[in-house]
Amino acid sequence: MNAFRIAGNELRRLSTGTLPKLAMFALVMVPLLYASFYLYANYDPYGRLDKLPAAVFTEDAGAKDSSGAVRNVGREVTDELVKSGTFQWHQVSEKDARDGVRDDKYSFAIGIPHDFSKALLSSGNFEPQQATITLTTNDANNYLAGTIAKQVADQVRKTIAEKVGSEAADKFLVGFSTIYGKISEATDGATKLADGAAKLQTGQHQLADGASQLASGSASLATGLGTLKSSTAQLPSQTQKLADGAGQVADGNQKIADAASAAASASGDLQGRLDSYRAQLNTQLHDAGLSDSQVNDILSRLDQLRTPVNDANGKIQSANGDVQKLASGARQVSDGAHQLASASPQLANGIAQASDGANQLRDGSAKLNDGEKTAVTGTDQLADGSAKLRDGLAAGLKQIPNPDDPTRTATANTIADPVAVTSNGVASAGTYGAGLAPFFISLATWIGAFVLFLLIRPLSTRALTAGASPLRVALGGWMSSAVLGLGQVIVLFAAVTWLVGIHVAHPLGAIGFACLVSLAFTSIVHALNALFGAVGKFLGLVLLVLQLVSAGGTFPWQTIPDALYPLHIVLPMGYAIDGFRHLLYTGASMQILGDIGVLVAYLVGGILLSTLAARKHRVWSVSALKPELSL
Repeated sequence: MNAFRIAGNELRRLSTGTLPKLAMFALVMVPLLYASFYLYANYDPYGRLDKLPAAVFTEDAGAKDSSGAVRNVGREVTDELVKSGTFQWHQVSEKDARDGVRDDKYSFAIGIPHDFSKALLSSGNFEPQQATITLTTNDANNYLAGTIAKQVADQVRKTIAEKVGSEAADKFLVGFSTIYGKISEATDGATKLADGAAKLQTGQHQLADGASQLASGSASLATGLGTLKSSTAQLPSQTQKLADGAGQVADGNQKIADAASAAASASGDLQGRLDSYRAQLNTQLHDAGLSDSQVNDILSRLDQLRTPVNDANGKIQSANGDVQKLASGARQVSDGAHQLASASPQLANGIAQASDGANQLRDGSAKLNDGEKTAVTGTDQLADGSAKLRDGLAAGLKQIPNPDDPTRTATANTIADPVAVTSNGVASAGTYGAGLAPFFISLATWIGAFVLFLLIRPLSTRALTAGASPLRVALGGWMSSAVLGLGQVIVLFAAVTWLVGIHVAHPLGAIGFACLVSLAFTSIVHALNALFGAVGKFLGLVLLVLQLVSAGGTFPWQTIPDALYPLHIVLPMGYAIDGFRHLLYTGASMQILGDIGVLVAYLVGGILLSTLAARKHRVWSVSALKPELSL
């Protein structure tokens, strides 16, 4: 009796009659009921979050930003949440929100407090406070709902931070533009200052030269005035003596003038008398009977005699005029000498004061010269400093950013959210259900193999009693379950792909791998039942539990406790899940060869253990004929 005949007999036994046929159909449908319905129920729960009721409330009173505009960020956030439609949002009061979460009316609640805007905008007024958002959850309603709520709150916080950060950064960059403009103005002013300082430097040098010349000239002036002061010290007494002498001269000249005036007057009288005597003589001569020629001859002779007198009179009159002028000039000299004598003390005092002033001027001009030397040094430093200021402002101006509006907006957004995530998925499940499909298909396959042996006998008693070889008996017992297991995975894949809608990247490879998984799992469960009988069913259940916690079907297997690492490495379900992930999402890779190798090893190992069990069961014992426990 070969293995195929043994398997065929077992299958005919199961299909004889209506109820056995229904039972065999139910065995084939168990994985379908388990995996397909579960995957259907969890196909895309995140796509239906809009059915999840959530509460939002705001008590934000608003606040003024740095520009003086009134903002109510809490209301803005609330409106954006409601419009997003991510959840079934309800705007309620704080009390209704808390009561609703407690009474399972709302899955969670997000609240915005009274001072939210004030705290959020405080940084712009240099009074930083941290704004808060309240999140109310109730794990008694649903743990995952609370976990989702925490992610939502964190995303809301991040969105608000990006928005406020973008606005703050935009104002910050506007400030840079303002600074740029002011520094540009300052640069122009510094340029003018440098030019003016250069002119001031030139003028200051000229002024210093003039101050030096002034100091030298004032020293010479002081020396000269000092000499003049000493020279004119006796001027008042000397001028007084001069005035006295001039007065005496004027008096003497006046006497001479008076005498000359008298002589001139007497000479004039003499001329008048001589003229009168001539006229009388002319008359007397005519009266004496002299002819005119005789009279004229006599008178002519008389005139010749009178000529010296006339000349003397002219000289006297001329001398008198000169003497009068001399007397007048002497008097003027005397008056001037007296005025000079009167003014000489003031002149001497003035010269003395001028000398003292010249000394002060000399001292002051010396100090001015010294000060100008210091001023020249200062103006040189001012010119150098203003030039450096001009050059430094010009250089700094080039380093101050002055972006245009689009660049500023883009920069502000980048500052607020500096890191973007570019998702380059090597493989994408697409939906939550597709992500869990490898785990639940593997789990359903194990459960399907487990339930098969509720009806299938692991070893044929007839073949054992007929003396068939243990390998044939083992293969025959396993092949019947393998056929039904293959039927299970084919039906399961058809339902998962066509009805549930799970996309399979490589259908043929995935179906082939699923058949290998089914063959390996049925081989393992068959070996347990063949070796241990009723206890083997329990061990199959224990292995199921151990694989649930160690296979890494939901969370990455590296997150399980270290003590479970050996189970993940040893047990087959982890390799089945890994293979399904590669085939469902990206297709077969070299890594899947390891998964196939492990499953083939379990398949062969299970058959070998079943062969060992068949060899043991060729010897009948009392416990085999009458087992203590029968399932």
